[in-house]
Order: sequence, then structure tokens, then C-alpha cells
Amino acid sequence: MEWPVALAVAAALVAFAMGLGLLARRSSGRVRVASSGGPDASGRASAAELLGLGPDRLGSAATLVQFSTEYCSRCPATARQLADLADGYGAEGAVRHLDIDLTRDAATADRFAVTQTPTVLVLDGAGASVARIGGPPRATELRDLLDTLTRSTHVS
Repeated sequence: MEWPVALAVAAALVAFAMGLGLLARRSSGRVRVASSGGPDASGRASAAELLGLGPDRLGSAATLVQFSTEYCSRCPATARQLADLADGYGAEGAVRHLDIDLTRDAATADRFAVTQTPTVLVLDGAGASVARIGGPPRATELRDLLDTLTRSTHVS
């Protein structure tokens, strides 16, 4: 292969990889609303049931379930962000944050299709999954969703 052709192919590959990276970065942290999460007509279990979470572990309005691993560099900061956000909703236990370590739990990672950490599931008061966030959450989008679930408003 001649060098001008090889150079053009290399440039095209770099441009393609850069485009994929920008696309992934653009979607990281966005709240994606789930189509359904609770038990449905087919008898599927809710996310809380699949995780073995009883009503005593759930927030009355919402629960932020963070999937982490020991080697995740962004997970500690995300855990602090989610804990602070949950604490900001005044009513005791209205919003709770749970951190689930997937380091040695491949079955749970497979069950919830976790391909990156942190991944956050937002559950409603009944334990049904209402949204999913891949990567560190965008605070304003998550706050808007929590305001809807808790029927309250916060000024940022």
C-alpha cells in the first residue's frame, strides 16, 4: 500500500474513533427514562425485588441505586453526589441512596446489563425502575426527575 493511501486510511480511522468518543461522551450521565420497571402482566419482578431490597431499604418517593466496583475511579465522587442529593430532599427517607458493589457479583451486573460503572438506577417508591444513568449523573437532569417523583421543587 502506498503511503498516501495508508495516511488517508489512518486519518479516517482516527476521525471515526473521535466521532465515537464524542458520541459516547455526549450520552454519558444522561437520564434515560425506563419504559417499564415494575411487575407487569408477564409477572416480571421489579428492580427492587431482583436486588433483594425490601420496603425498609427503599425511599418513600425514590431510591438511587448506584452500581460500583472497587476499581472505579469516578464512583466515590458519584456516591458523595448522590448521597448529598438524597439528603437534600427534606422528608426523612423520601429519597435514599444505595451503593451496590459489583466487583465480585457478575450475576447482578449481567441481570441489570451494567457495562460501565458508575451506573445508577432510579427507582420509584414501589421499587420499580423509572430511569437509568450510565456514568456520573448530570445533577440538573437527575434533580428534575427527583422533583417529579417527590412532587417537590428545588432551586439550583
